[in-house]
Amino acid sequence: MPDFLYNKKLYYNPVEFALDRIGGAWKMPILWRLKDRVMRYGELKKDIPHVTHKMLTTQLRQLEEEGFVSRTVYPVVPPRVEYALTERGQRAIRVVEVIRDYGLELMKEFGVEG
Repeated sequence: MPDFLYNKKLYYNPVEFALDRIGGAWKMPILWRLKDRVMRYGELKKDIPHVTHKMLTTQLRQLEEEGFVSRTVYPVVPPRVEYALTERGQRAIRVVEVIRDYGLELMKEFGVEG
């Protein structure tokens, strides 16, 4: 496949493109937690150890901008915001699951306890 540009960034293959959308330390854990239910920001923050508020906010915004997550704001005081997977996000779960399973296999092979 030839190189291609997206948002002024050069990509060399579709794997690189996909990992840029859902890869990194926090996007897959966010998607994974939203796979079965809608969650509020505070629930996500509590459920994902070590993520900072700034990073969680940044990653949620990126996932929303790229259509993996929907954000619903309810007009109440204090404001209630809920996050849910979109259809694109649901499709990404299949990929996350395969990577997760492979990671668990590798952990066993390398003798890593988790």
